[in-house]
Amino acid sequence: MEDIRKIISEAKEKIKNANVSSLENIKTEYLGKNGALTQILKSLSSYSIEDKKRIGSQANNAKSAIETEIESKKEDLKKSFLDEKMRSERLDYSKSFYFPFSKGSFHPIIQTIQDISGVFKSLGFAVGEGSEIETEKYNFEALNIPESHPARDTHDTFYLEGLKTLLRTHTSPGQIHAMEKNKPPIKVIVPGKVYRNEASDATHFSTFHQVEGLAVDENITFVDLKTMLADFIHKFFGSDIDIRFRPSHFQFTEPSVEVDMRCIFCKGKGCRLCKSSGWIEILGCGMVHPNVLKAVNYDSEKYTGYAFGLGVERITMFKYGIDDIRLFYENDLRFLKQF
Repeated sequence: MEDIRKIISEAKEKIKNANVSSLENIKTEYLGKNGALTQILKSLSSYSIEDKKRIGSQANNAKSAIETEIESKKEDLKKSFLDEKMRSERLDYSKSFYFPFSKGSFHPIIQTIQDISGVFKSLGFAVGEGSEIETEKYNFEALNIPESHPARDTHDTFYLEGLKTLLRTHTSPGQIHAMEKNKPPIKVIVPGKVYRNEASDATHFSTFHQVEGLAVDENITFVDLKTMLADFIHKFFGSDIDIRFRPSHFQFTEPSVEVDMRCIFCKGKGCRLCKSSGWIEILGCGMVHPNVLKAVNYDSEKYTGYAFGLGVERITMFKYGIDDIRLFYENDLRFLKQF
């Protein structure tokens, strides 16, 4: 019992004067496999039943007390670190050397949206807007994705109250709104923010931006789509960029393809970002599915169209050589000042 009281006293004194790195050593010293309290608990077999209960109870209480002290110290150290960080980063704008403020600039995502829009405007597209809150009808059903379709599972949707409204998972509802409001011919892009309930890593984030494109008229063909996208990519990235079209599947286009461009980071040799393939997917596209045209009361025998969607963050990463999407949302001035 005297040993236990001594251990508690020593441990508390060490914890009081500890830093972040030494806390784990203290925990090991007293609570680890060969720690002082662990040794006492291992020795209980040599005591009477009454003493086992008494000593064991006190040893366990001591263990809890030391663990509590360690956690409390961790919180204190964390608070001290944050307080010091805030003090060191605090800016006193009353000091004259902060004036005049430097000229502001667009966030790289906004700048890229403007650049993309500028190229598509030169190709004859109008620029529209869409709502970030949508209904299932516009986000799924009118796009040929019925309630029971497994494609809905891949969208990891953020549903709002009532499960009939949601944060849009893509800008494709902009197609439906554009066709409901206008008669052909239509040629429009819809930039905007979208949401997916998914884990973040270097190439994925729960909030990101897309640009949706749509063209509907009589006699539009797949050749029109390929020609237009090749023009866009070469105007935006440069005429020397290699591109390729791969067959794919999207529920609201048929036929559907994905468009790849030669990886600008490794020049096609293979790297982490292109997963050693030498190519990076840049957008998905295809001919508007007849069911989508019927959903907006368009005559699918008379009219055809194409649709495409591209990720703005991915385009921005390619354009500026950025290899982690999370940098766009950390608001680090050292990063943002580069733009």
